[in-house]
Order: sequence, then C-alpha cells, then structure tokens
Amino acid sequence: MKKRFVKLPIYQKLHENLNSDIDLIQVILGPRQVGKTTTVVEYLERDYKKKALFKTTDGLLSDPYLWINEIWQEARENYDLIIIDEIQKLDNWSEHIKKLWDEDRKDGRALKCLLLGSSSLDIQKGLSESLAGRFQLIQAYHWSFSETQSLIDLSFEDYLKFGGYPGAYIFKDKPEEFISYLKTSIISSVIEKDILNNHTVKSPSLFKQAFELIMAYPAQEVSYTKLLGQLQDKGNTDLVKHYLSLYEGAFLIKSIHKYSSKELKRKTSSPKLIPLCPAFYYLTIQDDYELDERGRVFELVVGAALTRLQGELFYWREKDKEVDFILKRGRKLFAIEVKSGRRKNEKGLEAFCKKFPEAQPIFITPDNLEKLEDLLK
Repeated sequence: MKKRFVKLPIYQKLHENLNSDIDLIQVILGPRQVGKTTTVVEYLERDYKKKALFKTTDGLLSDPYLWINEIWQEARENYDLIIIDEIQKLDNWSEHIKKLWDEDRKDGRALKCLLLGSSSLDIQKGLSESLAGRFQLIQAYHWSFSETQSLIDLSFEDYLKFGGYPGAYIFKDKPEEFISYLKTSIISSVIEKDILNNHTVKSPSLFKQAFELIMAYPAQEVSYTKLLGQLQDKGNTDLVKHYLSLYEGAFLIKSIHKYSSKELKRKTSSPKLIPLCPAFYYLTIQDDYELDERGRVFELVVGAALTRLQGELFYWREKDKEVDFILKRGRKLFAIEVKSGRRKNEKGLEAFCKKFPEAQPIFITPDNLEKLEDLLK
C-alpha cells in the first residue's frame, strides 16, 4: 500500500514557479529528511505535464564537470526540465550551472532547471557568488504540527517530543528507538556529511559536544562566553560563533539577536538559540517534560514557526524585563509573548510597547499557534 503523501508548502510553490513566465533556476533548500526529494518526485508524477530528467549526485564517481555537461546535454535534447538532487556535493557546482544556464539563454533554449540541497552555507555561497540574479529560492522546513497531523495521528504533547522529522514518527511509541534513529540516521549524517566533510573544524569531537550543549538551551539567551566555558576549550568566542554558524547553515538551529534601534547593539548581543525542531530538545531530556521544560519546548516551536515568516526575528530584554520574540516586517513591528502554562508576567511586553509604541502585542498559546500567520498581518 502506498504511503500517505502530504502536500507541503514547497509543493504548491514549486508548481507556481515552474508554471510562471519567470525564467529562473529553481532552488529548494532545507534540512535533510523533511521531504524535499519526495515532494519533487510526487509533483512530477501528479502535476508536471512535460518531460523531466531527475539526477542525484549521491555516489557520483565521475568528474563533476563532465557529469554535469553530459546530463545537461541529455536534458537539452530530450527534456523540458533538469533536476539535480544534493547539488552541494559537487565541487564548483555553481560555476558549472552558470556556464550551462547562460549558454542556453544565449542560444534561445528554454530548458528549466531545479536544484535541491541540504547545506545552506555551501549552497548560499554558490548562489550569491555565481548565480546572483539567476535563481528563485524555495525554502523547506522541519514539519509543523499541522503538517504532521496530515500524515499521522500524533497528539500535540507527543509532537513536542517527537516532532520535526516524518521518517522518525514510526518510532513515536518506542522512545529508545526514536532516540537512536534521530542520533544515527539524521544528526550524525548532517554533522558528518553536510558539515565536517565540507568545513574545517579544529576538534570534531568538541564540535559534536557543542551540539548537545546548544540543544540544552532551547529558546534561551546564552552568552558566547558561557557556551565556551562549558565546552572547556582554550579558544575564544569566535570558536563558538563559528560552531553556531555551521549548525545554522545545516538547518539545525537559528540564532536570533536582541532587538535594538541601533544595528551595532543587535550584532554584539548574546544570541537566543532556537533549535528548529522539538525532537532535538527531547534528546537532552529523554523523559516526560516538567512544566518549565514544556514551556521551553513550546517556545522553541513558536520560534521555529516564526522563522518561516517574512521579516526579521529578534528577542528583547532590558534588565529584568523581556519579550520572547520581536518580528519586524517592513514598517510593522510585533511583540510576541509565548504563553504555555508557565507563570510569566507581562511587564516586559508593557515596557517594550511603551518604548516602541508602534509595536503590536501578540500572545501565542497552543490553541492559536496554527493561526500564527493570520495573527501577524
């Protein structure tokens, strides 16, 4: 029996982009194991009416330049669309794609191109340096609660433990197997294949230890110095910043900074760390959440949801007053307080709105989480 298929937001976006008059390379970026390839394959079977050539770089042994040239020539002669999965694994991939794409435009060819990748740092560099002005980005994310429910009957409490990776949901009733799967099949793969194979890290063991440490501070403001001290390394805070940037580039966390009207204060503030799926935090607990822990994991779920929206995301704190999230969208400013059952006063929200009277206060609870985008219009 065929598995149930969930139409993720990238499905509709891909359909719109490939059927528009805009002639740009389509790039789908996002975490490993969240359905990027599955979505593309399903789209080709269900809704794409022309001919597509699908290729993956996995296990490629031949020269990358010759390989790309060969498959591109095949696509020119027989297909309307060429798709290359895990493009970041090819050396100088962006230069090769640029050359072929520009040749086609010069010669009046209309071959479309779709690239998929799971390492933001590597791909963003290629996009910005070689393919500027030639691509359209489609962002994939870890699965939200509503997306998860479209696939499997999972309670919200279970989502706060096991949510994010659809392939892991079959282990929701076997916590030990779930933990093993998440560590070995997902996290280790990301660290080894997407990060350590492509970036220089002085001490791989220390780098892996840093991941576990980071996940222990979900939706919390943590100074670089504190993180460095717990790593027990003789380096400086630049080491911690480097680690965070690598984990962020692999779609495991998001670092947000303190909101200020002054740009310098924003950049020099301690980051608030947002693991991008709740399962990461569960790895550090491996038990039922206590009240404070549940509040933290719900706050990270809200933070992860906010990273999907247009705008710049921050937090705010002055002395003992704080606001969980600040979202700036053009001229609009939203002060977002997360209410999950933990006892929290609203003095921070009041102080922020007094200092920035244009700000609109928003309260997010488990009951209105799925309406988040509508609340921030």
